[in-house]
Amino acid sequence: MSDIECFFDCSSPWTYFAFHNLLLMQKELGIDIAWRPILVGGVFNAVNPSVHNSREKPVPAKTAYNKKDQQDWARHLGIRMHYRPTVFPVNSVRAMRGCILLEPEGKLVPFALATFEAYWGDDKDISQVPVLREICGKVGVDADRFLAGIEQQEIKDRLRAITQELIDRGGFGSPTMFVGGDDMYFGNDRMPLIREAVRRRRA
Repeated sequence: MSDIECFFDCSSPWTYFAFHNLLLMQKELGIDIAWRPILVGGVFNAVNPSVHNSREKPVPAKTAYNKKDQQDWARHLGIRMHYRPTVFPVNSVRAMRGCILLEPEGKLVPFALATFEAYWGDDKDISQVPVLREICGKVGVDADRFLAGIEQQEIKDRLRAITQELIDRGGFGSPTMFVGGDDMYFGNDRMPLIREAVRRRRA
């Protein structure tokens, strides 16, 4: 079993930060991370509709703080951050299928990082085929093979199954991390607790 499982969707800003933080933790502690791509919109629809409600009726003070919070995290991690992309929320289904498709080749992480950066750093619509082609080019993936691959029923079913697995295990958003299979943590700000949990289990 991996030290940490991370259920993630590239359409989430907090997951953008968590992905980078987990990679730093992996380098620091030598841990094994199982990356589990999901479709977070499906999770919201099933168990967390409050997210949709908050987008329809945002709280101005909270919105202003969220912007500052995201800018602070981007500065801390040394990554580029476009607070609110032009297309938001974005349909990330093709990108997340792509993560599943590329995992056996060892290219899930570079593809996910490039997807995060395209959307949150460069304000590009990751639902669009030309953008996905560009991302494929950056990580050395044949775009035609990629676009054909993400239309395979097996890949579609796998994304649905992982999304449902997260729901069944009590998850309600992205990023959701599990340590030791049953110890759940939600959100980028839980990283110190995750680090402690990993160390406790190792001890």
